Amino acid sequence: MFAEFLQYLLSGITIGAIYALAGLGFSIIYNASHVINFAQGEFIMIGGMSAATLTAAGVPLPLAMLFGLAAAMLGGVLIAKFTIERARNASVVTLIIITIGASIFLRGLAEVVWGKEFHRLAAFSGDDPIAVMGAAVLPQSLWVLGVALVLIAATGFFFNRTLAGKAMLATSHNRLAAQLVGINVRGVVLVAFALSAALGAVGGAVVAPITFSYTEMGIMLGLKGFTAAVLGGLGNGAGAVVGGLLVGIAEALGAGYISSAYKDAIAFVIILLVLMFLPNGLFGKRGTERV
Repeated sequence: MFAEFLQYLLSGITIGAIYALAGLGFSIIYNASHVINFAQGEFIMIGGMSAATLTAAGVPLPLAMLFGLAAAMLGGVLIAKFTIERARNASVVTLIIITIGASIFLRGLAEVVWGKEFHRLAAFSGDDPIAVMGAAVLPQSLWVLGVALVLIAATGFFFNRTLAGKAMLATSHNRLAAQLVGINVRGVVLVAFALSAALGAVGGAVVAPITFSYTEMGIMLGLKGFTAAVLGGLGNGAGAVVGGLLVGIAEALGAGYISSAYKDAIAFVIILLVLMFLPNGLFGKRGTERV
């Protein structure tokens, strides 16, 4: 019984780490521009598809991941430059519709480039499971967790120890004050979209050996990342990480003990409950204007 619970728990933590990265991406962009970017899932898809197809063509994995990273970051910057920046004074609903349109465009472009087939990326260090107290853990799950921890730590270092990160934090707290002290707010938004895209692309590449890669994979991952961000408190990076892990664990336990048919519904039940009873999330500040 304990081994079964541990198996579900480890599976939930693994996929929750990807939700955490997606949620962190949502929070970064929201802080910099107060935009909810529903194209975040497509950055994950681009990273996974690039890694899978390029390695199949003989490109070394690190180079394939770098290419996917660069493609996702370019996509993020272009979205920020030619859509969000031009609609800066638009309503929240309009900005959300714009990001949904960007998501559809990226998905359609991906179908033109890669088609609708599933693509498999080989596990980074083999498929032989590792026994942990009666449960089995795939080596790729450890890669997912390790890479997620490194990215989360690097993001924390960026915001707390670099001028660019502090400029982004200043912009999130008071956009006008940041402009008055000479911070290039437009540049901050571009950096935020590029950083968010990078997190998504790397997450997509490391999870690809577990989930397979296809052009529709970003839809659910992006929505569950949004659930993680809302659960943790939209705009709270640490909250998004905690929210991602909680969503992943809840999903795995629900699929294991109730039914796998309801696996995808669990995240939406969570977001409905949060919006009804805890609209600021677990760690969000009271008085948040846009959710």
